[in-house]
Amino acid sequence: MKENNEQEEIFSQILRAGRRTYFFDVRATKAGDYYLTVTESKKFTHDDGSFHYQKHKIYIYKEDFNEFNEMLSAATEFILNEKGSEVISERHQKDFKREEKEPAMASASSSFTDVSFDDI
Repeated sequence: MKENNEQEEIFSQILRAGRRTYFFDVRATKAGDYYLTVTESKKFTHDDGSFHYQKHKIYIYKEDFNEFNEMLSAATEFILNEKGSEVISERHQKDFKREEKEPAMASASSSFTDVSFDDI
């Protein structure tokens, strides 16, 4: 049985962006209404190699969707118009690595070594 503070998850999407991961989760209230949670999870690594995740979560309710969407669109449009979509600040370069699916697959296959279980 679910805990009282855990609500039913209806729909989920994940956006991985370097050390940050964003979770977009649609959940249901006890009354059966839906709301959205947006969670940012960021990985921090300690000097000894251990790590922890820091999470921030916001809740967006159905009655706020229109205004929230309008303000989010206006803010992102402003940033893209002012700074462009490809420019990443120097400070964030190390946190953001664009996934290169095709080249990564090609380099992985070229460095593959055929090992037999008899060799192990």
